[in-house]
Amino acid sequence: MHKINKLLIGITFSPNLKANIFEAVRIANMFNASLVGVHVGEKNDKKISKLDALLKEADTLKKDFNVIWQEGKPVDVILQTCTNQNIDLLILGAVQKENLLKHYIGSIARKITRKAPCSVLLLIKPSVKRVKCKHIVVNGLEDEKTSKTIRTAVLVSNALNCKKLTIVEEIKQEELHVIVSDDKSLRRANINKERIKTREDLRIKNILKDIDCTNLTIKTQSIFGKRGYSIGHYAKVKRADLLVMNAPSKLGILDRIFPHDLEYILSELPTDVLIVK
Repeated sequence: MHKINKLLIGITFSPNLKANIFEAVRIANMFNASLVGVHVGEKNDKKISKLDALLKEADTLKKDFNVIWQEGKPVDVILQTCTNQNIDLLILGAVQKENLLKHYIGSIARKITRKAPCSVLLLIKPSVKRVKCKHIVVNGLEDEKTSKTIRTAVLVSNALNCKKLTIVEEIKQEELHVIVSDDKSLRRANINKERIKTREDLRIKNILKDIDCTNLTIKTQSIFGKRGYSIGHYAKVKRADLLVMNAPSKLGILDRIFPHDLEYILSELPTDVLIVK
């Protein structure tokens, strides 16, 4: 995702509608992109009037805004609209912690995230007034998609005027190949850790050498632990404003039994999350 030309926002007439619309308009303007809204349900004068009133209150859009009204199953309609409209970025309101009361909304966000043909931005705390983005965390794990994800994180950082970017290299604990049982094995484990960190930092430097990072302060951080869980915890502890992640190659029934790294993020969102496809 080297450029974002077209955004889609799911419109639900809920208490968060105003904040969601205001956020979507701001984001569209930051990327100089056109905005599409989709409402799954009946079209009537009351809904049209409410939406028009909110758009007049929001910032003036630099480009056009179109609304699609369609009845059907929310997941199917939103996914089909993404394809039909050639959407680059889908914006969804999400639930930070899932429970039985919020399961319906959470499950829709997760289903769409798994199947969306475009990148997805999950907003856990949409705001009417802009909250400045000060710190973005992006995954730096060894994967063929990571270079594109880091490029997207830099693009988003520049668009949001965010100056701080941390690239987190999640490393599986098994890579150490050392069982710590005494001082000697502890020293060996520490030496192995430093060697792996050096290797990972070099890999990330090779990715960054072809990216213009002039306006950014970039830090790399190696973390040993469970993928997905570790970076989510790091983003939460560091109070990051946005977490940028690779989209998974595929998610199916096995991922519900043996969770994929992204499933940890989706089940307890640590902050706003951008999933790059």
